[in-house]
Amino acid sequence: MFVRGLVKAMEWLLMAILGFMVILVFGNVVLRYGFNSGIVFSEEVSRFLFIWMVFLGSVLMLRDNGHLGVHTLTKLMPLAGKKVCKFLSDLITFGCCVLLTIGGWKVVALNMPNIAPVSEIPLGVVFIACLVCSVGMGILLLNSMYRLLTGQMQEQEMCPDFDDAL
Repeated sequence: MFVRGLVKAMEWLLMAILGFMVILVFGNVVLRYGFNSGIVFSEEVSRFLFIWMVFLGSVLMLRDNGHLGVHTLTKLMPLAGKKVCKFLSDLITFGCCVLLTIGGWKVVALNMPNIAPVSEIPLGVVFIACLVCSVGMGILLLNSMYRLLTGQMQEQEMCPDFDDAL
């Protein structure tokens, strides 16, 4: 239930970010070409929002098994082999999330005093997206490993077959 609420909040936040980016960029284009002026901070803030959108989108793609994966070998394995591969994959990815969180924390701390030139937003705020991504992915991976170990995960989730979608 907690994971579902987290995912819904991220989906709404992504929609809001995309909408705000569209307003900023479109408004800036109209003002620039129509009235020979523009929104000064539009380009910088749009870039920062795009960074947030990519990191949040990565979390949602993990939830949907949308990241690039090669399942040629795991498709041929028995169920026990698929479970082992899924668990090891989730565990290694979780380890990467831990490293990303540690490194992200250091980058945020280093960049909080640095201010963006136009919008005057602390650059550490931009890099918090990395922390949100790594913690969000970590929560999803812990949930995945829990479901796998308790037998709640279907075989299709361990080795998704995307050929059916084509």
